[in-house]
Amino acid sequence: MQTLRAENLTRTYGEKTLFHDISFIVNEHDRIGVIGVNGSGKTNLLDVLAGVTAPEAGQLIMPKNYTIGYLKQKPELDENLTVIDAVLAGSQQVFRTIRHYEQTLAVYADHPEDPAAQKAYVAAEDQMNQEDAWTAESDVKTILTQLHITDLTKTIKQMSGGQQKRVGLAQVLIQSPDLLLLDEPTNHLDFDSIEWLESYLASYKGALIVVTHDRYFLDQVANQMFELSFGELHKYTGNYQDFVQAKAERVARDVLAEHKQQQLYKKELAWMRAGAPARSTKQQGRINRFNDLKDNLNTLQVDGDVDISLGQQRLGKKVIELKDASLQFDQQTILDHFSMLIQANDRIGITGINGAGKSSLLNVIAGRLPLDSGTVTIGETVKMAYYTQQTEPIPGDKRIINYLQDVGETVLNKQGEHVSVTELLEEFLFPRSMHGTLIRKLSGGEQRRLYLLKLLMQQPNVLLLDEPTNDLDIGTLTVLENYLDDFAGTVITVSHDRYFLDKVGTKLLIFDGQGHIERYAGRFSSYLKDQKAASADASKSHTKSSSAKSTSAADKEPSSAAAPKQKVKLTYAEQLEYDKIEEVIEGLDSHKSEIEEAMAANASDYGKLADLQKELTKTEQTIDEKMERWDYLSQYAEA
Repeated sequence: MQTLRAENLTRTYGEKTLFHDISFIVNEHDRIGVIGVNGSGKTNLLDVLAGVTAPEAGQLIMPKNYTIGYLKQKPELDENLTVIDAVLAGSQQVFRTIRHYEQTLAVYADHPEDPAAQKAYVAAEDQMNQEDAWTAESDVKTILTQLHITDLTKTIKQMSGGQQKRVGLAQVLIQSPDLLLLDEPTNHLDFDSIEWLESYLASYKGALIVVTHDRYFLDQVANQMFELSFGELHKYTGNYQDFVQAKAERVARDVLAEHKQQQLYKKELAWMRAGAPARSTKQQGRINRFNDLKDNLNTLQVDGDVDISLGQQRLGKKVIELKDASLQFDQQTILDHFSMLIQANDRIGITGINGAGKSSLLNVIAGRLPLDSGTVTIGETVKMAYYTQQTEPIPGDKRIINYLQDVGETVLNKQGEHVSVTELLEEFLFPRSMHGTLIRKLSGGEQRRLYLLKLLMQQPNVLLLDEPTNDLDIGTLTVLENYLDDFAGTVITVSHDRYFLDKVGTKLLIFDGQGHIERYAGRFSSYLKDQKAASADASKSHTKSSSAKSTSAADKEPSSAAAPKQKVKLTYAEQLEYDKIEEVIEGLDSHKSEIEEAMAANASDYGKLADLQKELTKTEQTIDEKMERWDYLSQYAEA
């Protein structure tokens, strides 16, 4: 069994301890979900496991041949490579073998009569066989197709950040390492791609450690949960739902133990104040235990909830109205004579395929993108806040508290009470010790949480949220969902997070591409059920139709039960032959052209001309044989 052991790992970031003296074992088939508030060290833990950064203390123990594949939040890809070349550009052995084979094949195709080229080609072919690398390229294409990357000739620099993330995911999956490390793999994935990834990981032979905010994904994939909290690692058996229950029980036990410690402290304090005698070793031991008790009192740290209790301005009945709105962007139809009335307290979830224009619709509503035709009317009482995918530029040398003081020193809560910036920061899990921290020292997730707080401090009554689950931790998302439940305004959110959509959206806009927008009244889980039911009904109807046609055909033709079984596909050896036969034919054609050129150059040398003619005849005969063989193999390759 391939096993990785992490022993006594410690990692710090500036003055902050991310994790201290943590240990765990990763066995084959383990499916570990890692969660924790933003800034708790989740990505840093993956970096340490992948060898990107070294821990301050501790060690990793693994077999010599143990392989690790790591999908970062922002994959590091050569922007000048095409999609297929970028995927196959990894440093893993299988990729090196494929590239070596392709190089030797090219040389052999150019010089088929060269013994050295032939020998190198045979050796490269043997290596491909040994490592079972023949299917790698087709596997890559299959994975990319499932991730909706179809144009393999595109260069990386021509692709969006979301598309690059999917290419990076394909590169890691094709490696089939002993341990897969995935940092937010469902970001930028459509629902069918997420479903495919869940299925792929379910049958994956190695181990998996995944950092994700997608709670439905964790429920489907994880069989263990790791929680990073205040530098400690808490381990739980089961998926996310199991974790929620187990954590509640752990926290309750810890709180009860802390309460007992406090009661004991009060009792011992009374004894000390009464004048504790120190004449015996026994009494001195009690005094020592009291001092230890005092030192360890009130040290319990529990992840708090982000408490969002902010007031907002009154919102009129008419909020936003789009009339006959049309928009094209990069030859893509986003809106096609689209009309919609958005009212107070609407909860609209926007989802659908990537690149269909979901964020563009939010930009239109926010006034950041003009329509080609049609109108957008914003109600007079609307005060809008827009949580974009990209955080507004924040001076790195600006301190946390100063950043929020630009909005105001205090804000009103729902009860009409003044709440200071300091109090708000503490409610958002920024303790007083961090208030003077420079923003550049915060993690990416912490910066996003701070950005959200600043927006809510403006006390909007219309919230536009563009993929909020991409950056916020599960704890923050949970409280944001609860806040939106009580929010006396309108919420319009773009998201691919199934759980979040279920919690937030009661009306859905499904972007199918080229201006087609499906409307649905209800929760997203209900929409998916309806879609699956419709798909099943369509499949059932097709099956019945096909069955009827088959029965009809069978009535017309005589029974062939005794007929011998026909060949339907290539054998493994034939597939290998078919994969390389076109290159061999091209090489022979090139060699034929060289002979013909030599014959033209030696037209007066009859002796040499005769030799060239023999070689030409032999080459043409070989070409004919290879063409016949290719014709035969291609029949079954296509089948």
